[in-house]
Amino acid sequence: MGRGKLRIYLGAAPGVGKTYAMLAEAHRRVERGTDCAVAFVEHHDRPRTEAMLDGLERIPPMELTLQGAALAEMDVDAVLERRPAVALVDELAHTNLPGARNAKRWQDVEELLAAGIEVISTVNIQHLESLGDVVESITGVRQRETVPDEVVRRADQIELVDMSPQALRRRMAHGNIYKPDKVDAALSNYFRPGNLTALRELALLWTADRVDEYLQQYRGEHNIRTTWQARERIVVGLTGGPEGRTLIRRAARMAAKGSGSEILAVYIARSDGLTSASPKELAVQRTLVEDLGGSFHHVIGDDVPSALLEFARGVNASQIVLGSSRRKTWQYVFGPGVGATVARDCGPDLDVHIVTHEEVARGRGLPVARGARLGRSRITWGWLTGVAGPALLAVLLTHIDADPGLANDMLLFLSLTVASALLGGLAPSLASAAFGSLLLNWFFAPPLYRFTIADPRNIVAIAVFFGVAVSVASVVDLAARRTHQAARLRAESEVLSFLAGSVLRLGVPPAERGGETALDALLERVRETFSMESVALLERASDVEPWTRAGSVGRRPVARPEDADVDMPVGDHMALALSGRVLPAEDRRVLGAFAAQAAVVLDRQRLVGEAEEARKLAEGNKIRTSLLAAVSHDLRTPLAGIKAAVSSLRSDDVEWSEEDRAELLEGIEAGADRLDHLVGNLLDMSRLQTGTVTPLIRAIDLDEVVPMALGGVPDGSAELDIPESLPMVEVDKGLLERAVANVVENAVKYGLGAAPVLVSASAMADRVELRVVDRGSGVPDEAKDRIFAPFQRYGDAPRGAGVGLGLAVARGFVEAMGGTITAEDTPGGGLTMVLTLKAAVPAAAPHVPPLEKAGPP
Repeated sequence: MGRGKLRIYLGAAPGVGKTYAMLAEAHRRVERGTDCAVAFVEHHDRPRTEAMLDGLERIPPMELTLQGAALAEMDVDAVLERRPAVALVDELAHTNLPGARNAKRWQDVEELLAAGIEVISTVNIQHLESLGDVVESITGVRQRETVPDEVVRRADQIELVDMSPQALRRRMAHGNIYKPDKVDAALSNYFRPGNLTALRELALLWTADRVDEYLQQYRGEHNIRTTWQARERIVVGLTGGPEGRTLIRRAARMAAKGSGSEILAVYIARSDGLTSASPKELAVQRTLVEDLGGSFHHVIGDDVPSALLEFARGVNASQIVLGSSRRKTWQYVFGPGVGATVARDCGPDLDVHIVTHEEVARGRGLPVARGARLGRSRITWGWLTGVAGPALLAVLLTHIDADPGLANDMLLFLSLTVASALLGGLAPSLASAAFGSLLLNWFFAPPLYRFTIADPRNIVAIAVFFGVAVSVASVVDLAARRTHQAARLRAESEVLSFLAGSVLRLGVPPAERGGETALDALLERVRETFSMESVALLERASDVEPWTRAGSVGRRPVARPEDADVDMPVGDHMALALSGRVLPAEDRRVLGAFAAQAAVVLDRQRLVGEAEEARKLAEGNKIRTSLLAAVSHDLRTPLAGIKAAVSSLRSDDVEWSEEDRAELLEGIEAGADRLDHLVGNLLDMSRLQTGTVTPLIRAIDLDEVVPMALGGVPDGSAELDIPESLPMVEVDKGLLERAVANVVENAVKYGLGAAPVLVSASAMADRVELRVVDRGSGVPDEAKDRIFAPFQRYGDAPRGAGVGLGLAVARGFVEAMGGTITAEDTPGGGLTMVLTLKAAVPAAAPHVPPLEKAGPP
């Protein structure tokens, strides 16, 4: 008995129709005569889904009791006893009730598969374990019910069930997903267009990666090395030169012609240190390719064409974009170039595009690292030209009938010495001069084939040849050195120019300069420039204090300068430490400039922090000034009313009736209450500003707090809708009461009495939302955040209406308890304040109702 097959319908979001699609597939199989049975399906009271169950055999579920309620779970034993050919199991990520056979439903499915039963199941993208953090950052909801990615990846078939956000919201508005009383909350929270679009993109990308895995697995199993152009992947080969931006834009235009195309820019750096690439230009090209939706890759490889082709085949690329060579015509004597070599070796599975640009044939600098100025192939060719060349020339000259004469023979040997100097440097040319002198003596100076010279003039000629050969080789090598030094100085000047520009940009706001002077970005530039594994900026307070990292990039950065391969001191108590290889001495000049700039950037960041602290102090002074203004006016208004009423009561000139006395006393009480409220808000704001608010967090029920918070508003001005089934929340009872009271009083004040303020609550995953809904004039979007600032009154509120601290205090208290408070538009007009609180973790994990777990409203 073999293992059963697993087919999964992957939903981009709750309500897209994955259960409906699963049931439709079951009906198709039943019509073909397949034995199908419904092991467990949750239709969520959706009429169309429930109707699809008609005509399908349903295996009765088992009933389990939780907190006195009878709930249904899949009966695994009954399914195994029935042994259908195909079992339908909904909600793969579901958590089973205590007492069930397994803790998770996917474990139940594993048992069915092991028994040889084919299973068709469903799961939403937000329930994949690896995407939990991503989904929470998008939607604000932490999914507690998850399924390991590997379980889904092992499925024999995965079918994506997709729907546009607009269509899904229409389904929601029509009541096809949730009950009507939950539609408004769902549309304004989890089912926002942005949330649905992000979840849809996650589902599409995850499914595309799965398709790539299938393709790579198949190619590996069948040992297929050629590229399959199932998806356009365009690799752009960069040299770090100015033509890179042209190549990237050209590749982007090519990718735009086909949907799903992908751009991968790759820079091949040699493993022998600095290169002629401009770090600044590479950084610009990296930003450009990322802005165009591509990715940037940094690859180490001594043979650039082979490394480029290996990378392209490794990512299953279909096209390679290269620029026309910047080498001058005479430089082609050293080889055909990268573009021609890649085009020759790419094979029929890769298309190579050679793009022209303005830098064609303008020349390119030599490699920067002096020790690696001549590659291994250049040095090999130099020795072959200097040693094998004279030998072949001697054989050729001895087998021709015409005798060109000893002088011409010397010129021919001298040309080989010069060529070996150009190719391999001084050492091969010196060997060529010595070897050529011996060959001239043996083959061409009488007596032949003996190392003796009969004519003294020939002795002088050969000696002069050797001297001239050595001199010419030295001059050629010296010229090459000078050319190399000029190219190196040019590269260094580019780096120093970039650093000087960074200093000038320090005065530009971070938002305008794009973060180019951030310490991590600068250290990453150092790492790329010198091809290091890691770079760290270390500092310490004194000579006896331990070193600490002020910033680091790369793998395994060192903790002490002594542990680094290269360290560059910056002052007495700071050092730049690099790991990866030892740098030659001439590279340390540029490294010193980088180290000095890193220290400047670090100081800049700290100055920005100090400026932020100064800004906070200035805001504190502003608040104190506003506080004085509030005390001088808003607090004096109720005091004046109280004093006037008391003076009237104490006056002997007027005989007050009982009604008048009661009215005056009522005015005194109202003024005192108002004064107490104002002073309370002022004290609360002072506590928030000084950071002395320490919440006492414990688990409580909302219905213990919210009714008490409504005591300060007139009867009938607010309505409560707090379900008894809500989970407890982890809050400070006193702080929450003050926050809710301030929000409700604000809603009643600005609700204009159009309708009672609605205070409702709902649970979503690991949080509870308390919504205060009014039907007033509302607040424009640009003012929704400003109304939470201290001493703010919106619209034409009179000065005596309060000091404008209610919402500021409410937000401060809610955030101190780990929650959030935001303002939203009320459908149909008005403002809704949403207080999001953390739900208390129960001692035993309860069963989440199907309606809540599929996608919180």
